[in-house]
Amino acid sequence: MPTLNWRSKSGDRSVYSITKSIITIGADHGNDVVLLRLGLNPHHARIIFDGRDFSIAEGEGSSLIQINGKRRRKARLTHEDRITMANAELIFNMLDLPQTTKDTDISNKSEIEGLRRLQRFSSNLMQKESPDALIEELMDAVVDLTGASKGFLVLFEDDKPTIRVARNIHRENMDATVSELSDSIMARIVETKKAIIVSDAQSDEIFSTAESVISLRLSSVMCVPLMERGRLFGLIYLGNDSVTGLFEASTLETLKVFAAQASMLVQNSLLLSDLRLRNLNLSKELEQQRFGDIVGSSFAMKEVFKNVAKVAGAEVSVLIGGETGTGKELIAHEMHRRSPRVDGPFITVNCGAIPENLMESEFFGYVKGAFTGAHATRIGKFQAADKGTIFLDEIGEMPLSLQVKILRVLQERQVVKVGSTKSEIIDIRVLAATNRNLEEEIKAGRFREDLFYRINVVHIDLPPLRDRADDVVLLAKYLIRKYVNEFNTKVKGFTPNAIIAMKKHNWPGNVRELENRLKKAVILCEGSMIGPKDIDLDEDALPRYLPLMDAKEQFQKKYILEALDRNNGNRTKTANDLDVDPRTIFRYLEKV
Repeated sequence: MPTLNWRSKSGDRSVYSITKSIITIGADHGNDVVLLRLGLNPHHARIIFDGRDFSIAEGEGSSLIQINGKRRRKARLTHEDRITMANAELIFNMLDLPQTTKDTDISNKSEIEGLRRLQRFSSNLMQKESPDALIEELMDAVVDLTGASKGFLVLFEDDKPTIRVARNIHRENMDATVSELSDSIMARIVETKKAIIVSDAQSDEIFSTAESVISLRLSSVMCVPLMERGRLFGLIYLGNDSVTGLFEASTLETLKVFAAQASMLVQNSLLLSDLRLRNLNLSKELEQQRFGDIVGSSFAMKEVFKNVAKVAGAEVSVLIGGETGTGKELIAHEMHRRSPRVDGPFITVNCGAIPENLMESEFFGYVKGAFTGAHATRIGKFQAADKGTIFLDEIGEMPLSLQVKILRVLQERQVVKVGSTKSEIIDIRVLAATNRNLEEEIKAGRFREDLFYRINVVHIDLPPLRDRADDVVLLAKYLIRKYVNEFNTKVKGFTPNAIIAMKKHNWPGNVRELENRLKKAVILCEGSMIGPKDIDLDEDALPRYLPLMDAKEQFQKKYILEALDRNNGNRTKTANDLDVDPRTIFRYLEKV
């Protein structure tokens, strides 16, 4: 801090610290600097700090003041100016004089205390959950450690400085912009990547003439870089507006140690914030691409969602087609949730899992004594679904003998328990699903045509997962989050090769297969990222992309054969429909 240094002819010495904006000097005991028996007036002079400059002005009467041997009534003071007043001579110092042994001991104690604070701060790092709270605590510790009046954490985003945290001495957040910091000092940090201390900005040889220093009326500044693998990503900027708190070199050394740990802390905090942001964005993305419990963003699935939304509120039977594991039950459940029957039961029956001799009693119930083991009357699945929805899964597995009775129930909306002759009215909606082609089953005599038309008022077909490459990745990310939370593992995502492998795999088991492989991978994966081998996919063994010409040839061949089939093999009509020369049709037929 600035001082006035007086030494008598006999060698006595006094140092007066300038701790206020106005310091009075004179022979009267009420002055801040009292100099007796030296011929000074009672209130001889005063030193004024206006926030930028120190100046001296004469006091009462015609007080004689000389600055460096020249008579002055008022003058601006600079470092080591010699002030003569009557028989007294003082030296004005902008900086402290070299420390005595006692001063050094105090400084050492201050450094030790600073390091103790650093240790205490380090031990508390892991107890903070919020990255923002952690960085705020970091800045509070830095402000306390250095005696600063305010501290700023500045990060460089696209090479432009932005203030991440601004804290004052009262541990409060401040509204601050980069314009409130010295761009000259920050530019020096960017250029040198070295810590800077400007103990007195107004008198500093380098920065005193800088426009930002002058306009901001800076007193004292410390600035340390935050580095990561040799790259400057931010800085800690500390400032003091008071002349009583000018920074010292010893404090900068402690701050450098603090900054090394702060760099790691801030990097980890930024990484955590980034992960949380990505997680939030992913959650939002998934919510936008979810339809109830169903995840999908492909065109085919969006068409399914649109049709389900249309038909959900209509009291019609719906047949859901699709391969095993495509999510037919999820679609049925979502249809029930969006229907007026949402408050009623949703009963699922797997027609392929019930033994044929038990099917009738399972569907319609039985009365006490109807057969051996019937010790009490029991309702069946249809009555259990009263006022709600019954979902007949894998209805193509149902034997013909039961199909007749199911048809009657759907027509009359009544059931008769096994062993009873009494009809009981039910109020149900029927949804059914199959992985078979029921029209082919009708031709083969394994499924009743009248039942088919009863359950197939609306048909919704679910595309296989192999035709939804983008949905595979979306589903995988959704499932991985679910299983990581369920099994409390450290898996964070997929390697690029794993994503490629999932997109190329045919997924014969569809979503069910994907779920199975991912659940195993989350449990057994040793790293934080799931690779192809973790999901039992060998990237080299996966089907490769065909050359574009081969793929085009393959598509044209398939398209022509489908057109021929629709035209019952009529080549001329097919050629006319496809607007090609009939010889093109013959050429493709030769390749079959």
